[in-house]
Amino acid sequence: MRTVFQAELKQVGDELVAIARLVRQALSEARSAFLETELETAQGVISNDARIDLLQDELDERSIDILARQSPVASDLRTLVAALRMSTSLERMGDLARHLAQDARRRFPEAVIPERLADDYARLFELDLAILDGVIEMLETRDISFYERIAEQKAQVSAMHRGILDAMGRPDWDAPVHTTVDVTLSARYLERMSDHGIAVARKVSYLVTGQWAPPA
Repeated sequence: MRTVFQAELKQVGDELVAIARLVRQALSEARSAFLETELETAQGVISNDARIDLLQDELDERSIDILARQSPVASDLRTLVAALRMSTSLERMGDLARHLAQDARRRFPEAVIPERLADDYARLFELDLAILDGVIEMLETRDISFYERIAEQKAQVSAMHRGILDAMGRPDWDAPVHTTVDVTLSARYLERMSDHGIAVARKVSYLVTGQWAPPA
C-alpha cells in the first residue's frame, strides 16, 4: 500500500513538472508573438492555455483524491497541499502568458510597446524564462540551490518593472493613451510572472528544508 501511495505522490510531482514545461513553452511563444508581432503564434498561445487549465484541474482532483483516501501526515501532507498551491501559481503564469499573447493579437500588425522599450521587454521575458527554467529544475530535482538565483532574477524583474513605470512618468513620455495602458498592463503581467515563479520556488524549498525561504 505504501508503494502505491509513493507512486501516486510521484505522479503528482511529474504532473507539476509537465504543467511548468507547458507554461515555459507558452511564455516563450508569447515572447515571439509580443516582440515580433506574430499573429499565428499569439493565437496558438491563447488556444493552448486550455491545456494548462485542464492539467491543473486533473492534478488538483488527483491530489484531493489522495488526501481523501490516504489521510497522509507530516511531509506527505505538506507535499500534497503544496502541490495544490503550486499548481495554482503555475496556472496563473499560463494565464499571464495568454494575456501577453492577447495583447499582441489585439494590436497586430502594430507593436504593443514603443520601440524605446523593446530592449527592456526583451530582458524581462529573458528573466522570466530563466526563472521558469529554475523552477522546473527545482521541481524535478528538489535542488534548492536554484532558489538564490531565482530570487536574484525576480529582484531584477521588479527593478525593471519600476523603471518602466518611472519612464512613463517622465516629461518626454509622449506615447498615446492606448500604448500607455498596454505598457502598464504588460509590464505588470511580466512582473507578476516572476512573483508566481518565486512563490513556487519557495514552496519547493520549504518541502526540502521544512523552513520558508525569505521572500525575494
